[in-house]
Amino acid sequence: MTLSYVHRYSPPSASDRRTLLVLHGTGGDENDLLPLAAMLAPTAGVLSPRGDVLENGAPRFFRRLAEGVFDLDDLRLRTDQLATFLAEAATTYGFDAGQVVAVGFSNGANIAASLLLAGTGALRAAILFRPMIPFEPHGQVDLTGASAYVAGGRSDPIVPPGQTQRLAELLAKYGADVSVAWSDGGHGLTRADVAGAVRWLNETLPAP
Repeated sequence: MTLSYVHRYSPPSASDRRTLLVLHGTGGDENDLLPLAAMLAPTAGVLSPRGDVLENGAPRFFRRLAEGVFDLDDLRLRTDQLATFLAEAATTYGFDAGQVVAVGFSNGANIAASLLLAGTGALRAAILFRPMIPFEPHGQVDLTGASAYVAGGRSDPIVPPGQTQRLAELLAKYGADVSVAWSDGGHGLTRADVAGAVRWLNETLPAP
């Protein structure tokens, strides 16, 4: 089977069933967040696709019309595409599709949030660094059993803190178990961001 995204994959250790779906920010690629994945869960598998939408040559996971203004038709299409890729990758590589944890930064966090809010059922949990609300569902979404760690920056010049807080509230409204963490920094990740995510993951979905 030919998978739809250029990607990197490494299997989990024999003692770990989790797979991290690693989703980079605008201008990144499939290699950017591999060191972050290793810090978060060194024994988990890693599936890291490269976004296939180009914005002035910079890879993204979906189109936007302006800063913070998303092309919602394209977002729906790309969300379905990513969910299909994840299911096909689970078949191809043999990892547990019920133990997938998204790790997304910025644009990658936004499409991970879209996977949750679209009701794809593709994610067991998600670590969302500097996310915005991708869209607000019109119908009911059942996120019971899903968990999310939402990490915002109080001085983020790209993502207003209110957007990050509202996303956390929206995920909780639909039944997800949500933890919110704030950094005093901006859009870039800090050591505190990573340390908080490690603690959360070890408490929420530890390796067996």
